[in-house]
Amino acid sequence: MRYRGQSDFDHSRPPKIGILITNLGTPDAPEKKSLRKYLKQFLSDPRVVEIPRAIWWFILNGIILNTRPKASAKLYQSVWTEVGSPLMFHTQAQANELSKTLAKRLFNADRLENTGMIVEFAMRYGEPSLETQFREMQAKGVEKLLVLPLYPQYSGSTTGSTFDAIAEEFRGTRWIPEFRFINKYHDNSDYINACATAIQRHWENNGRSELLLLSYHGVPKMYLTKGDPYHCHCHKTSRLIANVLGLEEGEYLTTFQSRFGRAEWLQPYTDKTLMALPDQGIKSVDIFCPGFSADCLETLEEIAVENKHYFVDAGGSNYNYIPALNASPEHIATFANLIEQSIADWIEDLTAIDEEQQVNERREQQENLEKVKKGMSALPY
Repeated sequence: MRYRGQSDFDHSRPPKIGILITNLGTPDAPEKKSLRKYLKQFLSDPRVVEIPRAIWWFILNGIILNTRPKASAKLYQSVWTEVGSPLMFHTQAQANELSKTLAKRLFNADRLENTGMIVEFAMRYGEPSLETQFREMQAKGVEKLLVLPLYPQYSGSTTGSTFDAIAEEFRGTRWIPEFRFINKYHDNSDYINACATAIQRHWENNGRSELLLLSYHGVPKMYLTKGDPYHCHCHKTSRLIANVLGLEEGEYLTTFQSRFGRAEWLQPYTDKTLMALPDQGIKSVDIFCPGFSADCLETLEEIAVENKHYFVDAGGSNYNYIPALNASPEHIATFANLIEQSIADWIEDLTAIDEEQQVNERREQQENLEKVKKGMSALPY
């Protein structure tokens, strides 16, 4: 096996710290061809679909990829914006704001450029890919890499899959960077407070409904029974948010959305719950999705539109979707705090390097000045 290196590598260049935030991904365009490419990569991941590969290959290539791309393209068209995919837009904004925040906090600068730190974002499926971003960061001198998948609650199908992709990239790399990986932050106090703040702000501006629904992306129940902690993480997040908001049992509910296929998934299902609530006397609901770090198809179409229809058609009267945290100040502060706590020693080393460089530069300036003085003293006047 040949290992990928850099032919023009400069062994004297100062090392840099790389911060890479990652999200699930998005098609390049809301078109059938782009959706087929995206869905093939996504649904071919054995972490996402744990069905024997030979059987799944025929299902995926013979049925799903011949039917689902067209329907998915229509859904994406309903949420697509002038600047492209909502998930792409929001993740880019998160990376930009995080870069500014870290520059100000750590270096008292407006930008991270020339500070010894780089912030980028990548998608697990689609572009910009983990592979592309990692190689570009390494080419810029990143020797210490922190990866923060933007999935607060750990699941093997999301966070675990991200780690798989990074590990596969490292397998072919000659110089593997010093590496750290944040695999969850479902009970982080900054994150919990950011969620509670978003909900409270919505209530202050729009009033509060009878029930708060906290909806998370579903996974097959089989994952739970085999040890995946995702279900537990989701319920803990809900309890902590409810505690901050002062909610009692019965004033909020945890549900799971976006199921696919015939197997049983985590319950209660969001759509079925919304269909049943009006008959239980609940006519108004607010719904928030703590597991989605950025608004995307699953929040903007499935939750904000499709599930609203289910609730209203069943007899509900007031349905409010509370937007994801996106690039809100509280959310960016959460990321910045997580990162600073994870690489405090790296930052100290980087500061030490900067101080050493400054000392060397001052010494060089002084030596040059002495040379100039000696040269002037030798002049015949």
